[in-house]
Amino acid sequence: MTSNKIVQQPYAMSWIVLLAALSALGPLSIDMYLSALPAMAADFGVSTQMVSNSLPAYFFGLAVGQLIYGPISDRIGRKPPLYFGLCLYIGASLLCVFVQDEWSLITARILQALGGCVGVVMARAAIRDRLDMHSAAQAFASMMIVTAIAPIIAPSLGAWILKFYEWNTIFLVLMGCGLLSLACVHFLFKETLEPERRLKLNFQQVLSLYRSIFQDPSFRRPLYAGCFSGAVMFCYISASSAILMDRYHFTEQQFAYAFGANAVGIMLFSTLNKRLAGRFSILQRLKIGSYLQFAGVSALILLGWLGVNSVLWVLPGMFVIVAAIGFTGPNAMALAMAEQGERAGTASAIMGSMQFVCGLLAGVLLNFMLWQALLNMALIMLVFVCISAWTIFKIKMPSLKNA
Repeated sequence: MTSNKIVQQPYAMSWIVLLAALSALGPLSIDMYLSALPAMAADFGVSTQMVSNSLPAYFFGLAVGQLIYGPISDRIGRKPPLYFGLCLYIGASLLCVFVQDEWSLITARILQALGGCVGVVMARAAIRDRLDMHSAAQAFASMMIVTAIAPIIAPSLGAWILKFYEWNTIFLVLMGCGLLSLACVHFLFKETLEPERRLKLNFQQVLSLYRSIFQDPSFRRPLYAGCFSGAVMFCYISASSAILMDRYHFTEQQFAYAFGANAVGIMLFSTLNKRLAGRFSILQRLKIGSYLQFAGVSALILLGWLGVNSVLWVLPGMFVIVAAIGFTGPNAMALAMAEQGERAGTASAIMGSMQFVCGLLAGVLLNFMLWQALLNMALIMLVFVCISAWTIFKIKMPSLKNA
């Protein structure tokens, strides 16, 4: 299903920055408060692990919320859901400031996620509303470059706040980010889905729409490719502290540098992905990302099997695996959204929710692995990369005919 109202001229970088800022609100809310978990646990009188349950609760809210906003935006446009979601995010952030126990925190975090996820759904849909597939691939790469700034600065910003203020202040800062985003939406965001292109859907039709999109091979195959290649990031997030801090004895500051370096890698590879657009097709660049991830995972499996004691061998492998998302993410997204037309909001919601489902799956599987942390992580990554590669090589060129 293709739209007949898609522009193909260059997009404004300021527009991409706005969309990236809206998309970064969710990740920012994850990374900024991680360093505050021990302090929060001490205040609540529980273990850090108990407070850490607010993290999967947030993932749950992100996954569910996207499924709601997608079809709603296809019916009423992209801007009204942004108003509602950001207001919910602001209110939930304020609730997080005043929570008195871990269960109140978990509840407030779910509400915060239900609001904060609206930005990424609307950003993807807006790009598909306005751009053809090739321009969209460039736009998604640009957006990933900007969005990658969040995991670079968020942990350090959270740690800096804790030096001078209580942990509650972090959620006040997040509330301020929500208010700023709301102001930007009101004054700068222009509606991208014209009334004549909107879908008139009831609940039963929404379910049918989800089913029809999921059964569409032109969407499903890039969906799996993007979600499983992106799931290696969740493997890394879940296992990196055990690997780098417990095994290789990194300090908190060193760990933050390593974490930030991989985020910089995503930015660099996204930039390279854009520069190669004139020489390689979208599908070829997607395959490049898959090759890089497979090479990095193979190296980590070998290092884990041999029990290498030098972290200098491990870090490059981690870097390549995570940074390669700069190739796989934008191109898989562009391919998946290419033929969705006016149902782009719903398609975007499915893709976003699947990404967090894969992330949760990564965390669960790591708990059942029996070997040392590096090998455990690498083996799970290998499964995800192989699934991603298998679906990439099943994508057929005829599905690109409407590019």
